[in-house]
Order: sequence, then structure tokens, then C-alpha cells
Amino acid sequence: MIGTVLPGVNDVDVNNHLNELKMLAKTASVKTLSIVTQRLQKINPAFYIGKGKALQVIDQAQLIGANLIIFDDELSPSQLRNIEAALECKIIDRNNLILDIFASRAQTAHAKTQVELAQYQYLLPRLTNMWTHLSRQKGGVGKTTTIGKI
Repeated sequence: MIGTVLPGVNDVDVNNHLNELKMLAKTASVKTLSIVTQRLQKINPAFYIGKGKALQVIDQAQLIGANLIIFDDELSPSQLRNIEAALECKIIDRNNLILDIFASRAQTAHAKTQVELAQYQYLLPRLTNMWTHLSRQKGGVGKTTTIGKI
């Protein structure tokens, strides 16, 4: 699990958030192996945490055999992609964990549909540009074709 300590937030609040996240993980049948925190002046737009801390997390995850890393705050789609590429394991944030818990607990068809809709709304911005490598329309300004002209 990874949390950050930003200016104006004290260590007690961060520890309370991480303890809550640990309980949420336990509810989802996830065993917590390690908790990492980092003091930041601002969130890194590329990796959420600093590059050095990301390298430390990579080493620690490989050492303890972690197959899932949970961030305490919501990750942007680009942060999620960058972190997954660097860490080479599944990454989720607090919101995704909570949605997974709701999905596992939903009983009625209506509840399951509501949770599924919430999951799709959460995932939609994270799927953007995922399949562009399959696109055949990669032309741009100045690229015209003359197929079929005699």
C-alpha cells in the first residue's frame, strides 16, 4: 500500500487513512504485506509518487512477491498506465478497491447492475487510447491517398 503526506496533512491523518485502506483490503481478501509513505510537496503528475520512491517500491514489491499495489488516493489514467508499466504488476487505487468490494457484496440484480455501471464509469477514462495500435486511420495533415486513381 502506498500513501503520501502532503503539506497541510499530518502523519496521524495519513496513518488513519492507511489503516482504513488496510481494513478495506482485508474486506476484499487482500493481505497487506507492506505500507509505504512518502512526503511530497505536490503529487508527481507522471507517477503520483517520486521517481526514487517508485524505484524503491519496485524493489520491495519484487523482494516480498507482491502482485498488487494499492494507492490510497485516486490515480489519474496516465499515472495508472505509467505506474503499471514501471512496476509490472496490478495497480489499483482506493476507489477501485471500494468498487471491487461493492461488486463482491452485491446480491440483487439491481445492485449488481448499479455496481457494474459505476465500475464502467470509473474505467472509461482509463481505457482511452488503449486500442489505438489497432487503428488503421493514423493519417494526418498532408497525408492523402491516391488509391484507385488512373
